[in-house]
Amino acid sequence: MAEKPSVLIIGGLGYIGRFLALHIHKNNLASDVRIVDKVLPQLAWLPSEFEEACAGSKFVQADASREQSLPRIFDRSDGKQWDYVFNCGGETRYSQEDEVYKLRSFDLSLNVGREAAKRGVKCFVELSTGMVYKPDSSPSKEQDKLKPWSKIAVFKLQAEEELAKIEGLNLVIVRLAHVYGPYASQWVATALCMARVYKALESEMKWLWTKDLRTNTVHIDDVTRALWAIAGWYAAGKGKWTEKMGKVPTFNVVDKGVTTQGAMAEIIGEVFGISTGFQGQLISTFAKLNLDSVVDDVNDELLGPWADLLAEAGITRPGPLTPFMEKELLKDTDLSMDGSRLEEVVGFTYEKPKISKELVEEVIESYKKMNWWP
Repeated sequence: MAEKPSVLIIGGLGYIGRFLALHIHKNNLASDVRIVDKVLPQLAWLPSEFEEACAGSKFVQADASREQSLPRIFDRSDGKQWDYVFNCGGETRYSQEDEVYKLRSFDLSLNVGREAAKRGVKCFVELSTGMVYKPDSSPSKEQDKLKPWSKIAVFKLQAEEELAKIEGLNLVIVRLAHVYGPYASQWVATALCMARVYKALESEMKWLWTKDLRTNTVHIDDVTRALWAIAGWYAAGKGKWTEKMGKVPTFNVVDKGVTTQGAMAEIIGEVFGISTGFQGQLISTFAKLNLDSVVDDVNDELLGPWADLLAEAGITRPGPLTPFMEKELLKDTDLSMDGSRLEEVVGFTYEKPKISKELVEEVIESYKKMNWWP
């Protein structure tokens, strides 16, 4: 019986980090787990089922972007080193200053990457994004053209490239599609909050651009399973990996549903019983030239009614949900990825291969449970 791996999760209270910790905890996959985050569990909107997996003696509060934090993050009482390090840290908010991403994403990744190399960590998994690819409606494979189209992606790609240069770092890069699932507070959450307002206003919810715009997705449960499978595969000797695939093992994690705006509009229409549609060529062309003012108008239109809905529902301590639309996410760019390498090389199977009405309803139920949903 081989000993189970010891696991360090940086950014372990973030959305992916907490679900990874829960997956490891529920399935008893590790001999030892440490969760590192700059935020305290009490302030992280942590649902009760995560407390045992993420808080208590497993938790260490530290800012991984600061070099002086490294001993606290990595040192263990038995003097051994961690087997797997998952870097789920970094800035996840949009529209921040470059300096914020440089410090919280780029510097953080390099800091923990260098330390992991120095300490001989068996596998270092860096989380990145599918937004690093040149936007194209045909799905990008891992070696396709790169042209990051969000600030997060610009700094994530820089981190990928610099980590790859670190001598002795056992690096794997994982590029994610839009991650959704229970308690999600980004992307899918924005669309659901907007739909809730349009339902209250009894008006049609209309998207910009076209129904064919790719907005590929992946369910959080498949993300955590994939991360664990990839680390295990790497530590077991990287079977089926060839030089031709590149120096650093890199995997897209994206479901098989080819999610588009049209598919999302259909699901949201069904879930909320509202009519949905698309703005048409004229307005979309105008929006392309005046994206700032279009986004401001949409946000002005929705934020007031959303606050009213919360007040009516007696929600005095609002959660992380908002219909606020980020300009970076409203661009006319496809997030279109091919996830077949993960299946072929690692032997991974998706349990939730396609976003559905039921899975979206599950997300809303989780919001209601937390009293976030009006």
